[in-house]
Amino acid sequence: MPPLVKIRSERDHMSAIERRIADFILDNAHLLRDYSSQQLASALGISQSSVVKFSQKLGFKGYPDLKYSIGEAIARAGSDPHSRPPAPEAADGFSQIAERLRASKAAAEEETWLANPQADIEAIVQLIDGAPKVFVYGLGDDGLYAREFAMRLSLLGMLTVHHADPILMMANLSAARPGDAMLVFSEFGKLPQLFQLSRQFQDMGGKVVSITRHSANPLRAHADASLVLCAHDPAPHVAQLLYRSSLQSLLDVVFVLLCHANPDRHRQLGVNLERIEHLIDS
Repeated sequence: MPPLVKIRSERDHMSAIERRIADFILDNAHLLRDYSSQQLASALGISQSSVVKFSQKLGFKGYPDLKYSIGEAIARAGSDPHSRPPAPEAADGFSQIAERLRASKAAAEEETWLANPQADIEAIVQLIDGAPKVFVYGLGDDGLYAREFAMRLSLLGMLTVHHADPILMMANLSAARPGDAMLVFSEFGKLPQLFQLSRQFQDMGGKVVSITRHSANPLRAHADASLVLCAHDPAPHVAQLLYRSSLQSLLDVVFVLLCHANPDRHRQLGVNLERIEHLIDS
């Protein structure tokens, strides 16, 4: 596993000091070659031994081994540690641009799978499958992803509550009961409306599943479970495409697992698709 991906995937299980080291490395990986273990420790206000132990916990002999591995990964990917293939230049042809985007999507999806352990995904599927009602919320672009997934859940015969308006979201909480599940789509997990909504939902006995980027954020920190997306690229428009691609891939697997988890829901999906087809043809 590439070192930066390994750091991202294990960050949630680290101590507070280890998370500080991890965040610094992830944010400054391209500058790491200029830092000795002592300089890195001084920059973070921690002991040098903490840096060494951090490196060893990740499976490296020491900090120099970790730094060398990250340097190699950056060299393979280009000057930016989060880039896949280098961003296409203006002179690039259609096929080159298309191939680089395809490769970037594939790499983002692979990182996303590594960041979401199978046991976590299966637990979320079980939570959704057993919930009497599923609330699905998101704002802006996240609202589009939330609406599409809410529709899929409805096709499975699940009682789904979806709104993209914060006021209507809050009003719908009156229908929440213990055991219900809430899926909250928020790319960066920092919107206060969604954070407040999820906390109130938990106070009513519901379980919250956050869907955010693989980064530290309030929504993810307080959720009962989380799905995380890895999608990095120096070009913002490409990073957004990678996020959407990784999200779609992850949600597709959750949906298929829900179909397999409950034969009745799978049958209901077939019935609903037949009704829709009949409606379109009539």
